Amino acid sequence: MNQSTYDAQALPRRTPLNSDQIRGFWAAWFGWTLDGMDSIIYALVMVPALTELLPKSGITVTPGHIGLAGSILFALFLVGWGLSFIWGPIADRYGRTRVLAATIFGYALFTGLAAMSQNVWELGIFRLLAGIGIGGEWALAGTYVAEAWPEDRRKMGAGYLQTGYYAGFFIAAALNFTVGAHYGWRAMFLCGLFPVVVSIYAMLKVREPEKWEHASRPVQRSPLSEIFSAEYRRRTLVNSVLLTVAIIGLWAGAVYEPAAIIQRALHQGMTHIQAVHMASIGTGILSIGTILGCLALPVLAERFGRRSTLSLYFLGMAVCIVVSFGWAFYVPNGLDVFIATLFFLGFFGGNFAMFSLWLPEQYETRVRATAFAFNTSIGRFLGAVVNFVLAAAVSTMGTLGTPVAWTALAFVAGLLVIPFAVETRGQALPG
Repeated sequence: MNQSTYDAQALPRRTPLNSDQIRGFWAAWFGWTLDGMDSIIYALVMVPALTELLPKSGITVTPGHIGLAGSILFALFLVGWGLSFIWGPIADRYGRTRVLAATIFGYALFTGLAAMSQNVWELGIFRLLAGIGIGGEWALAGTYVAEAWPEDRRKMGAGYLQTGYYAGFFIAAALNFTVGAHYGWRAMFLCGLFPVVVSIYAMLKVREPEKWEHASRPVQRSPLSEIFSAEYRRRTLVNSVLLTVAIIGLWAGAVYEPAAIIQRALHQGMTHIQAVHMASIGTGILSIGTILGCLALPVLAERFGRRSTLSLYFLGMAVCIVVSFGWAFYVPNGLDVFIATLFFLGFFGGNFAMFSLWLPEQYETRVRATAFAFNTSIGRFLGAVVNFVLAAAVSTMGTLGTPVAWTALAFVAGLLVIPFAVETRGQALPG
């Protein structure tokens, strides 16, 4: 036996994926990709959309009014995402794929309808309803991949899945560079209708995971109450806090990034079209960094454990938020410097991949979707409150960078909570 033959036999062989698992993953991935695209579209078109809609709503167009209205609409979107916890119990009862398709259809429909808005109130309603669908998609996609993929591949599957959300950022940036810059904000929202195709595909072609089909589901107790039973209460509370920390930090990592770039670009004398292009480039760089962070996370989590890896990512987020918004944002003529820091901010923003990997490992199949949906949704309500506080700080201080930089404190608080989380490295997915 030669050396190459010995090495090939010594390497562990991964369980091959069957056609159902591959097809289901791509349906979930594309749904999550288009989810990310829809989420960032609003951040990219907020300024032009509100510039047109505020006068139609009887409100004068000023930077302060745009900032306040934008924050209120962000908050409404978060409230919608928070309400999306309702999808979890439905999926635990009726199945993953059908409910997944319903969430995709919902957020696509209301994103597309946002293009028809005639005032800020209509836009706010459409963003609220789109948020309900978007929040449910993550919970259902993450649950599906965890249950459908083989044990030796589901961890990397979680990382692969999470890249979709930030690939959606990249697609949105490309659309903004082309469609948005030339045809306006309404055309961008119309692009959000495309996920309807994915939802139909998921409904017709993707089978339910065997774990869900074979799981026992007692009817005498609701899944929502069970995740607060003595068995799960501590981990549910801890997970909710950690997700809240990650969500608060998302404002720095994604939501305010396009507005920050446009501000700096205009300040440096660029035209509006040039500023939009720079925002698209910055979003693309942020997305590339985040995709790499998502791919690296499962490898690190398997080597060093879930808690240690999330601690590394939270620490990286805290440092990068301060460096990007607290320092680079204020460098004279330093737009290039600010955009460069976004790559590293994006990398550690891949911390969201940890929850796609970690949450399914902490709950049994009969309550897994409920737990995933609740933990990933409940923090949105607090995030909405923080958004109002942040908007008030921006208005009072007259600057965007410093208030956003203060969100780094959320990750410092998260570092203190991580030791209370359950370490699941080396454990199989519960039945």
